[in-house]
Amino acid sequence: MKMKELAGQKKAEGKKIISFTVGEPDFDTPEHIVEAAKKALDEGRTRYLNAAGLPELREAIADTAKSGNGIPCESSNVLVAPSKHAIFEAILATVNPGEEVIIPDPSWVTYEPATALAGGRAVPVKTSQDDEWRVLPGAVAEMITPKTKMILLNSPSNPCGSVATKEDVRGIADLAKDHNLVVLSDEVYEKIIFDGHKHYSIAAEPGMFDRTVTVSGFSKTFAMTGWRMGWLIAPKPLFKAVSKVQQHSITHVTTFAQYGGLAALKGPNEPVEAMVKEFKERRDLVMKLLGEIPQLHCDVPKGAFYAFPGYDGPMKSQEMALSLMDTAEVAVTGGAAFGEAGEKHLRISYATDRESIAKGLGRIKKALA
Repeated sequence: MKMKELAGQKKAEGKKIISFTVGEPDFDTPEHIVEAAKKALDEGRTRYLNAAGLPELREAIADTAKSGNGIPCESSNVLVAPSKHAIFEAILATVNPGEEVIIPDPSWVTYEPATALAGGRAVPVKTSQDDEWRVLPGAVAEMITPKTKMILLNSPSNPCGSVATKEDVRGIADLAKDHNLVVLSDEVYEKIIFDGHKHYSIAAEPGMFDRTVTVSGFSKTFAMTGWRMGWLIAPKPLFKAVSKVQQHSITHVTTFAQYGGLAALKGPNEPVEAMVKEFKERRDLVMKLLGEIPQLHCDVPKGAFYAFPGYDGPMKSQEMALSLMDTAEVAVTGGAAFGEAGEKHLRISYATDRESIAKGLGRIKKALA
């Protein structure tokens, strides 16, 4: 967000900045979703709901999670909440002061502050490009201490675009069961996955539903970032605790917006398929152009819409990002913002049009040369 704001300032000064900063699809929300929310407004659906959300929407989410991901849940396990808020709620309801949460390094910038707000301590488990940025069970095992309360997973991942394998998920599930840990699984990019790779929900593993909180949402899959709506699936004891946090914070997600969410899950899937197809083609373009920049090296992202190229040399990633802003008029995010393991890397969001991708990476190539 800092780099996005800086890019905005530069644009206001007359600079022609191309931005690869924010993880926001550049597509409009599909029309049938918008129309459903409009219809709800016209019908006066503007009053309070139960904190957990619209019953029909909770049922649709449960059906989607069961049929698509094998999660053995019912609508009573579903809480409708903004995805980011759901992550915060789950941590706040679960982690006590002084307890530890194992998070990927690099990872999305909200995990560590959310843990700190609960009085906990985030413990990074380093991942690397050599291992496709996957969170490996062996590395997680080394981070577990008597203070560990939770393992936080994110697949497909932000910022790396990595995807956990079945073996990764199963190994981490075994650790959680062996050490009596809670798992928080951020699956918000679950539908944006390429090349035949599959998404695996850890809550579907034997014995894991009772210790897993699964978070997903509408923002990325359905281009609904401004709707601020997602969901959380949890077993009854955890659900009850998280629900209390929601009741005493936001109460519930905007009523009429939830009818849009229901239309998203019930409606035609063609808009989603078209968006994922376009993201893959943009990914392929990004990889082709990055391959023409000798100073950068990057593994192929398997999901989400980010590339995470690395580089050599003494310059820190934030310095590199600021330098490219000035010399190439391109906004990227320094990898160190996502954790120590992200240093000497840049996050490039390709949630933008192909012309901007080609022009922006061309400018980066010239600047680095």
